[in-house]
Amino acid sequence: MSENNSHLSDLLSSSVLIVLGVAVASVGRLVERMIIAQRFSPELYGEVTIAFAIMTVGTTISLVGLNDGIPRFVSRFEDDRDVRGVWILGLVVSLAVSLVISLVLLLNLELITDALFETETSAELVRLFVLTIPVSVGLTVGVSALRGLENTRYKLYTKDFLHPGLRIVLLVGLLGTGFDLLSVGYAYFVATLGTLVVVYLLSNRLVRLVGPIRTHARELLTYSAPLIVTMVLSILLTRMDTLMLADMRTSAEVGVYNAAYPLANSLLMVISSFGYLYLPLTSRLDADGEHDEITEIYRITTKWIYVFTFPAFLVFTVFPGDVLSIFFGQQYVGGGIALAILSVGFFTSAAAGRNRTTLAALGYTKSILWVDVVTLALNFGLNVLLIPGYGFVGAAIASAGAYVLRNVAFNVVLQLKSGINPLSTYTTRTYLVLPLVLFPVGILASNWLTLTAVTLPVFLVLSGILGLVAVALTGSLQPEDGAFIEFIEGAIGMEVPGIQRYLRARGE
Repeated sequence: MSENNSHLSDLLSSSVLIVLGVAVASVGRLVERMIIAQRFSPELYGEVTIAFAIMTVGTTISLVGLNDGIPRFVSRFEDDRDVRGVWILGLVVSLAVSLVISLVLLLNLELITDALFETETSAELVRLFVLTIPVSVGLTVGVSALRGLENTRYKLYTKDFLHPGLRIVLLVGLLGTGFDLLSVGYAYFVATLGTLVVVYLLSNRLVRLVGPIRTHARELLTYSAPLIVTMVLSILLTRMDTLMLADMRTSAEVGVYNAAYPLANSLLMVISSFGYLYLPLTSRLDADGEHDEITEIYRITTKWIYVFTFPAFLVFTVFPGDVLSIFFGQQYVGGGIALAILSVGFFTSAAAGRNRTTLAALGYTKSILWVDVVTLALNFGLNVLLIPGYGFVGAAIASAGAYVLRNVAFNVVLQLKSGINPLSTYTTRTYLVLPLVLFPVGILASNWLTLTAVTLPVFLVLSGILGLVAVALTGSLQPEDGAFIEFIEGAIGMEVPGIQRYLRARGE
């Protein structure tokens, strides 16, 4: 297990930076949405989220699965010619597709705006987001290559710090000089272009981008081909509710729903932190035939993702109205029930762990495809049934149900294909202990406590400490958790009393 602990330590040492990066990027996106939501009406905020959904779907289709294919293959090569070849081929293919996608959208701009939008400025707003698609594709390919090279710092500096920071600065500056809603589109385009330039300048320090290449085109495209569909299905799963809500209801409802959605989506912040290096690490272990270590790393990381995420899940389900009021204002409080429902769906991803990433690293891309097809079909059907009568609440039920099915299905496939699952005596005990201890406390507190910007972080910290104590006292810790305890102690700057001694005792 010492080598396993070494892999865990490597993963966690990178995750210290990635947690910081994901946190900064997530906060940046949230601040950006708060600025837009509080500056404009729910209707106009809703139109921004629709335009953003169109850009996101277009970008994902354009990547044709290469944002997973590039890091997987780059991580397996040591020769610069191979690394450069995979990178350049991925960039050329995805940019070519993005130009076609953008042209199709621009030619059908009037049709799109008539179907999904209500205001006069919508056409120009959508045009700006469509023009951002090729730039966003180039940026994503660059970050994917950095991921394959297992370089955390450059990704942190650019994608997590520079990109959201530039967007916020540009947005505030443009709004301050009198620009209307189009300032959002200009901010996205300029910030994405600027970040792209910096990514490639920094990447050139790692691998010279000009030089001889070996593309490995057949292997890369064969691996990525099934992911073309799965990536599209995955992004449609996250954006379909917004687009269908825009088509069937009003932009104002889209706005309220998209105040709840990004907050619920923040429950994925912890699991995303472990995902950046998880794929290349798992891929390398698979290439070396070290499947037992993959299982152990998967189980331990899943347990701790669950532990770290649970306090936020508790707050979003017990105090949803308070949370929306804090971040978006009173006019969005009506979306509280949607926040609670969506949180259930997103939290299943924390409980299930990096199931999809593990399947991708092991090469089971066709299985990912079939799971995503079934999930999207369910989501579409539920949206059609529920949105007309229940509006954004129906959309939340559809999305949450689809996420629950998706995670259950991925874990079943992972078990059947490779024998890997997140369950052990320790993880099962943890899954049971936290809700049994924390939910009664949260529900009792909600009877007399209203969360504010001051009390929210205090409640989160206290819930996290209580959860960690409950996990320790119920025997849910194991010797291999020492790396995670050291990670927590390093993050909070103090030693957690008795836990390291307890872990050493269990290991004897």
